[in-house]
Amino acid sequence: MGKLVAVSYVTLDGVFEEPAWSGPYFNDELGSWQDANLREADALLLGRKTYEGFKAAWPQMEAATGDFGKRMNSMPKHVATTTLTEPEWNATFLQGEVAEAVARVKAGPENLLLNGSAELLNHLTRHNLVDEYRIMVYPLVVGEGRKLWHEGTKVALAHTGSWTTKTGVEVITYVPA
Repeated sequence: MGKLVAVSYVTLDGVFEEPAWSGPYFNDELGSWQDANLREADALLLGRKTYEGFKAAWPQMEAATGDFGKRMNSMPKHVATTTLTEPEWNATFLQGEVAEAVARVKAGPENLLLNGSAELLNHLTRHNLVDEYRIMVYPLVVGEGRKLWHEGTKVALAHTGSWTTKTGVEVITYVPA
């Protein structure tokens, strides 16, 4: 059975969107950690908005990002969408109700990495489908923006590890309790 790992960027006040604010804090430690996350996954699981953003950006970034970019571009992607009809960028569109479709994918051997995709993350959390949460908490408050966790999403978590980068980003790992 596959495992679903969700990786998220978030500020101290819970904002996840437009993570340009993460740039000044990104360093080799986070780069190595993100590389390890990608390498342990067999496929990406993405919501439509994240898929479209990644699909537009990553092919142009491959030369600058080396092996990471090559892996990002070449690995399979499972995408939750009800509006897109033509899969590109090694994508397969999930069929049927999203939680049921993800459960079917998880029943196979693939380990999935969910990056961003807060709508999808919240939906899958409410359906108890996320096996591990890896959250990067950035040491800043932005005061406005969409929050990672939505009203109605509830989950009890058990802390399984944490570490802090030299730039002050707290990387925390949780599993459902």
